[in-house]
Amino acid sequence: MTDKDFLWLHLKDLPYFRAILRANEAAFYQGIKLPSPVLDIGSGDGHFASVTFDQKLDVGVDPSLTTMREAQRRGAYLLLTQADGAAMPLADASMGSAVSNSVLEHIPHLDAVLEDLGRVLKPGAPFAFTVPNPGYRRELSFPIFLRRIGLKWLGERYADYFMWMSRTKNMFYEDEWRDRLERAGLMVERTFRYFPPRSLHALEWGHYFGGPSLLPRWITGRWIVAPTRWNLWLTEKAVRRYVDPCPDERGTYSFYLARKRS
Repeated sequence: MTDKDFLWLHLKDLPYFRAILRANEAAFYQGIKLPSPVLDIGSGDGHFASVTFDQKLDVGVDPSLTTMREAQRRGAYLLLTQADGAAMPLADASMGSAVSNSVLEHIPHLDAVLEDLGRVLKPGAPFAFTVPNPGYRRELSFPIFLRRIGLKWLGERYADYFMWMSRTKNMFYEDEWRDRLERAGLMVERTFRYFPPRSLHALEWGHYFGGPSLLPRWITGRWIVAPTRWNLWLTEKAVRRYVDPCPDERGTYSFYLARKRS
């Protein structure tokens, strides 16, 4: 385990709604043995890896050159490669383990990516990942309110918009993930849900309340202009209640630990 304050480490660099989710998720990877070389599918800007892991990950794969340059500046990976996850430039059975944090829900050709992951993992290699489940859509607060006042159709339109805005395409429960992973040669060892509806609601509205962070991001490349305790103390106090990295059957996100068949 670790004594890192994952909320603060994310909050000083990210909008609060992303920070509370990432703080919960970072805790899940502690204590999981990830044999080298470690692959990160959808490494993005490298912030999550730089905060979560004490050592550099071996390989980060991402299709975006822009975010990859940001990841390179953070120095969280030994090697970064720009590639589609369905066609990774890696040898068969070359990776000792893999992670993918809140990435697979965005991928339209998910099965092809899982198939290529199964190709590059060594037999017995673990794969840890997080994804939203169908509760992510069902438990949004605004559609719930609209349903209560007889505007279910408008609630569905809002949910459609939120899925588009958050680029969320894949939301499955456990049986569906087991089937898809098994077709790629991976077996689920452990899974649990987390991030209950009240936390989702904080994330949902944070997409709007966090809008002002876009301006400094565009101008300076940073979400938070003054990443200090005095500047963020009130925000930290307000959102710390949503950091509880424990399994919750009402959870709108799911953690999975799978393993490549031996």
